[in-house]
Amino acid sequence: MANFVLLAKDDLYLRAYLGALGNAALATALCLVLGYPIAYAIVRTHGAWRRILLFLVMLPFWTSFLIRIYAWIAILKPNGLLNELLIATGLIATPLPLLKNNFSIQLGLVYSYLPFMILPLYGSLSALDEDLIEAAADLGARPFWAFLGVTLPLSLPGIAAGSLLVLIPAIGEFVIPDLLGGPDTLMIGKVLWDEFFSNRDWPVASAVAIVLVAALAIPILLAQRFLERGRLDTGPQRSSMACRGVDARLWLSLHADRAARRLLVQRVAARYGVGRVLDPLVRGVG
Repeated sequence: MANFVLLAKDDLYLRAYLGALGNAALATALCLVLGYPIAYAIVRTHGAWRRILLFLVMLPFWTSFLIRIYAWIAILKPNGLLNELLIATGLIATPLPLLKNNFSIQLGLVYSYLPFMILPLYGSLSALDEDLIEAAADLGARPFWAFLGVTLPLSLPGIAAGSLLVLIPAIGEFVIPDLLGGPDTLMIGKVLWDEFFSNRDWPVASAVAIVLVAALAIPILLAQRFLERGRLDTGPQRSSMACRGVDARLWLSLHADRAARRLLVQRVAARYGVGRVLDPLVRGVG
């Protein structure tokens, strides 16, 4: 108990937890921003090109994680490949500080964990029924609004799974902040390593690890509950929620189009059980 009291009193550990959470959350957001378009593009690709793109996503796993991090050191250091290239092209006169800072940490985190975001998103997007997108287009929805109203809500389970797969290991990451970060880098994984192997204070290190595991259990439980409630298999409740989330612009073109109404009922209602949700909307604008 005294070790947990020490953690509460010493702000070093609080700053380490918050630093790890901030870096991991930023890396998760960047992975989502980069990974969603990549996964969407892979889903829209057909034939051999889809297999090639999936192979390229998984290709970094064929190389040791540690070797890949050391390769980034060789690229980002003051006399590394990137600075030498920029100086040779005349874009800069002196080397840029690309290593031992937050930039290099975020670069390492995003590079290392981006595939863990792309693959769940690919699985979620590839499971979507194309009839929903076609129905939205037939009803006059532009691609942007169809994406916001149909594709994005139905891909939320993939977003949740990918965010979880990136956030959880990134919080406890040690190698990236130790090799790519500077001396002022404060993340809980590095503090935990120092307590175990530098200070050899195993009771305090154990307390740090217990608090970390307890803190990580919260998003895991929340994500598990969200995924259980948000399965997009064939449940009518899920389909109804998705249809309620569709932007109102999607239904404005139904005001005098009975053929579009029949098309919608045929393609969507029978399969997803959402006729009770869509039919009042169709009658209301008709």
